[in-house]
Amino acid sequence: MENQEKQFRLNVTRRHFLTKAGLGFGSAALGGMLFKDQLFGASGTSSLPLGLAQYAPKAKRIIYLFQNGAPSQLETFDYKPLLTKMQGEDLPASVRNGQRLTGMTANQDKFPLMGSTFGFSQYGQSGAWISSLFPNIASIADDICIVKTMNTEAINHDPALTFFQTGAQQGNRPSMGAWMSYGLGSENSNLPAYSVLLSRGRGNGQGVYSKLWTNGFLDSQHQGVVFSSGEDPVLYLNNPEGQDRKSRRDMLDELAKFNASSFENFGDPEINARIQQYEMSYRMQSAVPELTDLSKESANTIKMYGADCLVPGTYAANCLLARKLSESGVRFVQLYHQGWDTHGNLANDMTMQAEDVDRASAALVKDLKQRGLLDETLVIWGGEFGRTNYCQGKIDVNNYGRDHHPKCFSIWMAGGGVKGGMVYGETDEFGYNIVKDPVSVHDFHATVLHLMGINHEQMTYKHLGRRYRLTDIAGQVVNGILS
Repeated sequence: MENQEKQFRLNVTRRHFLTKAGLGFGSAALGGMLFKDQLFGASGTSSLPLGLAQYAPKAKRIIYLFQNGAPSQLETFDYKPLLTKMQGEDLPASVRNGQRLTGMTANQDKFPLMGSTFGFSQYGQSGAWISSLFPNIASIADDICIVKTMNTEAINHDPALTFFQTGAQQGNRPSMGAWMSYGLGSENSNLPAYSVLLSRGRGNGQGVYSKLWTNGFLDSQHQGVVFSSGEDPVLYLNNPEGQDRKSRRDMLDELAKFNASSFENFGDPEINARIQQYEMSYRMQSAVPELTDLSKESANTIKMYGADCLVPGTYAANCLLARKLSESGVRFVQLYHQGWDTHGNLANDMTMQAEDVDRASAALVKDLKQRGLLDETLVIWGGEFGRTNYCQGKIDVNNYGRDHHPKCFSIWMAGGGVKGGMVYGETDEFGYNIVKDPVSVHDFHATVLHLMGINHEQMTYKHLGRRYRLTDIAGQVVNGILS
């Protein structure tokens, strides 16, 4: 059945319920949310509310470690010794083949090749080449799948970021997490289906903004809930001074009566979404403090993530919090770590960035694995595009930089139905073009949805007369990386 017809039927059911029940329902009814049976199973866990899962999922939850600013594939997972041998020589025109450039290098007369100043070694059964910057990620080589042939249509940060998060380069489209919330709901009725965590590295940063975790044209309860590093992890969640939990409950009951009356008069589904958001906030008041309390974490866990995991707002702290959120049933946890925009001073900035993320990224995978959660949790690590094999400006081994490169770059994935210990795809010896097994952003989204049990072509939403989906009108599942 089409989603719009389903939504209409849900609204009729809700209207019938409200008509029969009147406006005098009490706290107990509201405490379970008005329409809990349609959103959750009897135990309060997800029962695929919109019926969009076509088959048994390999992953139940996703943790997306987004490296905002685009880490260079040539200093991470795509080893190209030819660049060192030809260092300083001009990139052959036949390799570039007239591909477009950003405004930062379009006026360069020369494109001097630049090899990585960091060493590479092979790890794991696959013999994956991994930079010396990432010794901890190298230690989980047999658990991760490195995809070296990601490519995107966008060449600048804002459209590239938006494309990865929403499937479109322009704004006002639902983000990946919002689609997951819409399609699958949450496994925990006391927590949102979609949470967002932010951290800032020591390198050159690109900003992040709320449109990256927006609900777009979906109901507003599908928007990502941001956890902050301040005294209140979720802003405005605590009761105002002078108001206790009972008075908040009474206020919500009265407010729900007004909203229910408005829904009777107007039939706007967003009114129901608002009621659900108020109720979610009420239940989060008790759930969030327990989640953000690290006092029950073992000394071994703290040691594994590093001392920074005890400092709110750091990448390590967010990785540990992501594990706790995921373990508690949050469907989609999105981390954004800023600081990877290496147009200059690359060697220094990438060293600092790697120090911030290497240990905690690997610890997250190890932690999930030792808890028996990795098989059902998909972990993703990567940025919005790659970096050029030539130096931006004049070559300087002590202070070189790389421009944006959308034609090929690397990410890695672990758990959740993805093959561990493999490298997928090949780029040419210059690290400029893909020669085998390209993976587009739409392919990436189609594969992630597939792992969650959803056919990407069937999860649609009608808006302004058109049916939209995360993968737009493209996308193929990358079967080669599936276990």
